[in-house]
Amino acid sequence: MNKCIVVIDVQNDFVNGALGTKEAEEMIPRLVEKLKNEKDAHLVFTQDTHKENYLETQEGKRLPVKHCIKNTEGWQIFPALSEFLPNAEVIEKKSFGSTRLPSVVSKYDEVELCGLCTDICVVSNALILKAFFPEKTVSVDANCSAGVTPESHKEALNVMKACQVEIKNA
Repeated sequence: MNKCIVVIDVQNDFVNGALGTKEAEEMIPRLVEKLKNEKDAHLVFTQDTHKENYLETQEGKRLPVKHCIKNTEGWQIFPALSEFLPNAEVIEKKSFGSTRLPSVVSKYDEVELCGLCTDICVVSNALILKAFFPEKTVSVDANCSAGVTPESHKEALNVMKACQVEIKNA
């Protein structure tokens, strides 16, 4: 079975920057270990990407915290993952879900997601993929993901499970 691992938005601003959390920081070593052990899987990173006018956008008005502004330090993939970038595909996305992701992962039998934030971008992308590929194995590694809060992380995992996304390591 050919597998693709999609690392969602593990960027400085979501780990220890503008929107960082303790849970995100604690998840990093587990994610690094996972990626070291999954050498045969194709690797995709998504990058939440905003422009300087972020606060004027609909998202910016509802979440008025400037983050992941393209080419800033906060936008960069978290340094602990840099060793994996040379062999990975990187997709920039302007919103919670990537409309490009389904075409990138279409040839894989299994797509496993992990990253940040479980309750926003991970759930959005998992449900997009499940809608595009109802017969494909779509999973989320709960141990290598973190939500805005521990409670919202668990709630998002329950939503995804109800939508037939396989939850691993919960």
